[in-house]
Amino acid sequence: MGAVIPVVIVAGFLGSGKTTLLNYLLRNNRGTRIGVVVNDFGAVNIDAMLVAGQVDAMVSLGNGCVCCAVDVSELDDLFAQLAQPRNAVDVIVVEASGLAEPRNLIRLVIANPNPRIAYGGLVEVVDAEQFASTSAKHPELVTHLRMADLVLVNKADRIEAQALAGLRAQLADWVGQVPVYATTHGRIDPGLLFDDRVPDQPKVAEQLSFDILLDDHDHDEPGHRHFHDDYVSVAFTSERALHPRALVAFLEDPPSGLFRAKGCVAFAVAGERRKFEVHLVGRHVVFTPGTWARGERRVSNLVLIGAGMDADLASKRLHDTVFDGETPLGEQEMLGVWRYVTQ
Repeated sequence: MGAVIPVVIVAGFLGSGKTTLLNYLLRNNRGTRIGVVVNDFGAVNIDAMLVAGQVDAMVSLGNGCVCCAVDVSELDDLFAQLAQPRNAVDVIVVEASGLAEPRNLIRLVIANPNPRIAYGGLVEVVDAEQFASTSAKHPELVTHLRMADLVLVNKADRIEAQALAGLRAQLADWVGQVPVYATTHGRIDPGLLFDDRVPDQPKVAEQLSFDILLDDHDHDEPGHRHFHDDYVSVAFTSERALHPRALVAFLEDPPSGLFRAKGCVAFAVAGERRKFEVHLVGRHVVFTPGTWARGERRVSNLVLIGAGMDADLASKRLHDTVFDGETPLGEQEMLGVWRYVTQ
């Protein structure tokens, strides 16, 4: 799965702060190579000029909305160009036009035939100061939010704390279990969206650790706060194999605030000796069957990352997926897993 490149879609209404977020990711990603597809509505690619020179590989789509004006094959070609091994791109970020339809963007990514391309989630950026008036004029924005895997409430410093709390509560009512994270100037820990490039091959439980990021802040900045304060990372390891139906139930009904899950698991099913890699982004689940390396122990390792997630509850629910019976389960218990296996 190391060769698979996640495609993260960043959407939101005009002026919400999408380009600011993108620029922050490009400047604060600790060596991760980011390929960017910038989509502008209009003939002049202002956003493309704002990020030029900060990105490893960028293709700009002008004169319209990527979800309706660009031929699907063209977008497939752009992904193929960025995914070429010589580019060594780790993640692709699509900055959508403020007028884009996220549903169609998601479909374009999921339907992409390139085996190296995978859906990496929809991030909807909300302007904390302007959202009330904007959503009143454009009620379809609420529908867009309900498709999101992560809602980023940007410009949180421009409204009072009580108003911000009210907005977050309102958004949470709309999006349910999806994390709602408040920030300013588009500052979000890149580790919430994608893995940092690492020089070696640490354990799965270490790959998504935030420890390495905690010292990378400008503490002299007025009003500084730790932007990782709302992040939660939960590591889970089990020597005993898992119950496949229980794990699928956990992934289909994840803890509130969970955004990403990643790792590998062993299942307590008779005759099932394969290693299953697990990837979850928002509500999108993928299982990939493989083999254990020679001498590798059949140990299940998972890492959860979320915002506002109850870590203790999440950990307990994961431990509840461990199979504690003496007799291996039947093959029919794997049916839920096979629904999420990519072909």
